[in-house]
Amino acid sequence: MKARQEAEGIPPRYDGTWRDADPELVKQKLDEGAEYTVRFKVPAGARVVIEDAVRGTVSWDAESTVGDFILLRSSGIPVYNFCVAVDDASMGVTTVIRAEEHLTNTLRQGLILDALGAPRPRYAHCSLILGEDKQKLSKRHGATSCNQFRLDGYLPDAMINYLALLGWNDGTDNEIFTREELIEVFDVDRVVKSPSIFDMDKLKWINSQHLKTKTVDELTDLVKEQFHILGFMKKDADEEKLQDFAFAATALAKQMMETTRDAATNAQKVLGYALPESFDKLEDGEAKDMISNGNFYPIAQTLIKKAEAGELPLPDVAEPLAAFFDENHNVITEDNHTGGSAYSFPEAYKATMKQIAKDLQVKGKNLFHPVRLALTGEMSGQDVTKQLALLHLATGEGSVIDSDKVDVVAFEERIARLKKFCETIPVEFHAPKGKDEKASKGEGKKEESTTDKTNAGGSAPEAVAATVDPIDTYEGPPITSLDIRVGIIKRVWEHPEADKLYCEEIDIGEEQPRQIASGLRPYMKAEDMEGRKVLVLCNLKERKMLGFPSHGMVLCASNKEHSDVKFVNPPIDAKVGERVMIPDFDFEGEAGAPMKENPMAKKKVFEKIAPFLLTNKYGIPEFLGRPFMTSAGVCTSSISDGNVA
Repeated sequence: MKARQEAEGIPPRYDGTWRDADPELVKQKLDEGAEYTVRFKVPAGARVVIEDAVRGTVSWDAESTVGDFILLRSSGIPVYNFCVAVDDASMGVTTVIRAEEHLTNTLRQGLILDALGAPRPRYAHCSLILGEDKQKLSKRHGATSCNQFRLDGYLPDAMINYLALLGWNDGTDNEIFTREELIEVFDVDRVVKSPSIFDMDKLKWINSQHLKTKTVDELTDLVKEQFHILGFMKKDADEEKLQDFAFAATALAKQMMETTRDAATNAQKVLGYALPESFDKLEDGEAKDMISNGNFYPIAQTLIKKAEAGELPLPDVAEPLAAFFDENHNVITEDNHTGGSAYSFPEAYKATMKQIAKDLQVKGKNLFHPVRLALTGEMSGQDVTKQLALLHLATGEGSVIDSDKVDVVAFEERIARLKKFCETIPVEFHAPKGKDEKASKGEGKKEESTTDKTNAGGSAPEAVAATVDPIDTYEGPPITSLDIRVGIIKRVWEHPEADKLYCEEIDIGEEQPRQIASGLRPYMKAEDMEGRKVLVLCNLKERKMLGFPSHGMVLCASNKEHSDVKFVNPPIDAKVGERVMIPDFDFEGEAGAPMKENPMAKKKVFEKIAPFLLTNKYGIPEFLGRPFMTSAGVCTSSISDGNVA
């Protein structure tokens, strides 16, 4: 029967053979022991109508859609829809929120509830969650259980936060909620019909925001759990030492953590030493260029000599965690802050670096990068004193690290490898040369002269520090990573599902205008925005902002309280599509090309550069004291001493 109906294009339903059968014939069949089912007798012409909180008015012609459907199988087992309806009625369920796949079940359940004289609950049928390939979410998309996300280092509150945002918003551009806040603001009427995409990058970002609200102490046990899950720790490890190591690993990775697992994998990387055995095997192009400039070899030789003579400061056995606390014993998580008291290892290390800088007449990145590569094997990373402190915890007596699972390279072994590596560096790279050498010597003389004058005048030593160019101490990503271009806003409209978002169409010189969502509605009127020239950060990965595909970010200046937000203005004659430049940085050629969108997102490049994008007292946007420039001149803003983002 079902096959025939499907072949004829009719919805499969009971043909009514026994619907109005003679009761005597029914009794005879029962007496003979014939198998039977119990069906719901759908009233002729019956229609079921619901007001779905998500999908609006939905109605069915019950007779033509499902016909007389089964309540009790021939095995005596009741069917799902009968059980659900009875359960909802007996428990007094008022609201049913479920997937759209269950929408057709509502017809049967509604008929049963009506027949029982029970009130129907309010229904909300949510759209399916899709994978990034726009297919129904399944095992092939990765983790499928809540426990797997826990094992991968996601916080419960972050998972709840993210799942709530799949098809819902509170009418603002806020995306971070505590559990209590969600309970307070959630309203099923704001659930949208369009299917949601399960975006792992977005989940990681939300998890990172929740991690930022936690203290190091609150996260340490979760990080310790990750070490155990990954099998990095010895089974018989001393609990106190294990706690110290997990604390140090957490503090070290706190700023860059997207999951608690990141702290464990970061520690694994820090304990290793990636410097190869010879110069010709070095694959890192940036490191190779730095060594070729000639500063690395003399600095490395100085470090080797000091280490072999026992003159290079190392973590104190009595205070192994000194690098992670300031003088008031507050935990330090910022990469640009070093810990310890006036007599601790971090202070001794800084004093040694100052002496090396003075002896070799180098400073800034010409000192910091070679030292970092020599001692850690990497060109970038967290504070070197904190890395060495973690290494000391892993290699000291009673180490908690399982060396069979983690490749730990002790400090002495690093110096030995560094020594062999230096033997392979070509002679022409053993010293600074040409212009760089003269500049280095000139800077050294200038510093000595300034110091002499300061001492002669009896002024405080801090006066020398005030003349240091911030570019010399900057260790973040290059500003050339950002692709900031001049654009002109063509159209602005209000986002239909968010009270604080504008949707903007911006011409940045490409074939088609960019669509960008911004949270500027509380600060500007749409009519004042159209026709304005603005700066657009173009190499951000496209992402959905409550269903709107936003590709880029309009740069604005704001005061410290973020109560006043204004556009960063390019000159009126600036060319649409031209790239914004920063003086003293080379934006030409391959080296000055902006970073691709995917690595920009994964490495959080803009987040690392953003703290250094400021407006000066005249409202001019700057990076490390250097203005944003176009071919028509300097960019401006009406916000002084503010932030740019």
